[in-house]
Amino acid sequence: MSAVEYLVEGEGPGLLLIHGTGATGEINWRPLIDAVRDRYTVVAPDLSGSGATTDAGGPLTVEMLAEQAEAAAAHAGLTTYAVVGHSLGAAVAAAVAGRRPEAVTSLVLHAGLVKTDPQMAFMADLWGRLMRTDPELFARLLQLTAMGPGTLRARTAEDFEAAAAGFTAMLDPRVVRQIELDARVDIGGLVDRVTAPTTVIASTHDQIVPEHHQRELAARIPGARYVSVDGGHGLPFEDPKLFVDVVVEGLEGGR
Repeated sequence: MSAVEYLVEGEGPGLLLIHGTGATGEINWRPLIDAVRDRYTVVAPDLSGSGATTDAGGPLTVEMLAEQAEAAAAHAGLTTYAVVGHSLGAAVAAAVAGRRPEAVTSLVLHAGLVKTDPQMAFMADLWGRLMRTDPELFARLLQLTAMGPGTLRARTAEDFEAAAAGFTAMLDPRVVRQIELDARVDIGGLVDRVTAPTTVIASTHDQIVPEHHQRELAARIPGARYVSVDGGHGLPFEDPKLFVDVVVEGLEGGR
């Protein structure tokens, strides 16, 4: 059994937000929540391996995390809702839309994928090894791979150290379970069932889930709109305003 912690704020139509690897609902989505809670009832669960959510342990699956997100939405009183996901959360969000087409009114996916490829599996293996041995080194690696070149060029030495320290403090040892799932994502059997109006957002400098994955994701969803923006995989953190603007535009266009 799982006990899923989630945030619920605002009023209006439902909006389910699904975070990426190592984040929480609060960490991944706070700027977006603040921007839309005057027009949406926002539900942002913490997936297993994050926050206060607990379960029986063992390997995670996309379907298991989709069930958690769906349960949080239902517990908060939502019967229909838009869904937004980032990274691993984008795969989970697409799975929710494929599993519950009658409930999902629109779908916005950033840095998503249909299936992990060998490059991503190799990276996930490295992440897992670093998390088990030296989380600070993992946080330092993320500074160089998760952010876009504009962000990296603008940073001072002090900025790099502060960002690495902040990421180190955020990392929970339980995130290894999410990283292990990153190495074997496959939503090919669910993404083809998505019927909701969909916007797929790609960051042009994404080194973690390269842009061709988002192009494949958009191609698999009938009528999906594809948007490319200047940034890295960590766009929600490196440019929150741009991220919020493009997500909101996707949501409003999907109504």
